[in-house]
Amino acid sequence: MAFAKKYAERSGVKPEITTSAEDFFKREDVDAVVIATSSGSHYKLVVAALESGKHVLVEKPMALSTKHMDHMVELSRKKNLKLAVSFQNRFNPPVIELRKKVEGGAFGRIFYGVASIRWNRNEDYYKQADWRGKWKSDGGVLMNQSTHNIDLLQWMLGGDVEEVIGKLENFNHPYIEVEDFGSAIVKFKNGAVGIIEGTSVVFPKNLEETLSIFGEKGTVRLGGLAVNRIEVWRFEGEDSHPMMNLPDPDTVYGYGHVPLYRDFYEAIDQDRDPAIPGEEGRKAVNIVLAIYKSHLTGRPVKFPFEFSAWDMEEVSW
Repeated sequence: MAFAKKYAERSGVKPEITTSAEDFFKREDVDAVVIATSSGSHYKLVVAALESGKHVLVEKPMALSTKHMDHMVELSRKKNLKLAVSFQNRFNPPVIELRKKVEGGAFGRIFYGVASIRWNRNEDYYKQADWRGKWKSDGGVLMNQSTHNIDLLQWMLGGDVEEVIGKLENFNHPYIEVEDFGSAIVKFKNGAVGIIEGTSVVFPKNLEETLSIFGEKGTVRLGGLAVNRIEVWRFEGEDSHPMMNLPDPDTVYGYGHVPLYRDFYEAIDQDRDPAIPGEEGRKAVNIVLAIYKSHLTGRPVKFPFEFSAWDMEEVSW
């Protein structure tokens, strides 16, 4: 109700309000829906929408279980419906520039990449919504705050993971079930290695989010508030880039949602896959779930595997 009022004040258009997602999905005048609810509720809502014949754009993480994500992808393909995942940072101009270099072979062989998410989340953040900080409905800093950068890391390093070794801690959040620090080494099938560091314990506020890619002929580091700025750009004959001086966006959400939503609409209109279909959207979550399983078992996790965030409920810090 509060959001509808705010939207009406800003746009001059009073939105329709419903309290039943299932009834809404059944409407014949609705072709597509966006699921932006709590993480643990994504699976059931996406399945219900797909079963009702709706195209779906779902917020990250698309689900909290490997089986659930597989079902979502299979159902969307079976019904010939679009399933897109909200990893809007892929549309950041610096990220697009980096991707061009990767696809064009400018790095030569890519050796490894590093995703660092050094943020802060305090107790007030978790008190804002009771689903936060729980295994069944949220996951920890890797699943909630870090999946955007993990998605970029795996995208740049080839996407096909062979093995993950992970370690978690809850250093400073005794009032939540989940990790506030996570680290991992990700081995890709092409030989590249990914290093992940995600935390919400940085004092006293968010410090940085960076993505670094290292190859035999290139080095790039993206940073800024939302991976929105090029900090290092080194290739043969290139030692700078115009996007080194871009201003930060107003929030960590960045400016990628507009092109993300435009792509979703065009995918439906042109009957093509969205830029980030379910098959792509599940890759970052699979890496996080593998980190969780590795921590729980104390062993490396080989791909493919099965696991869910709620399998972590036996963990005690």
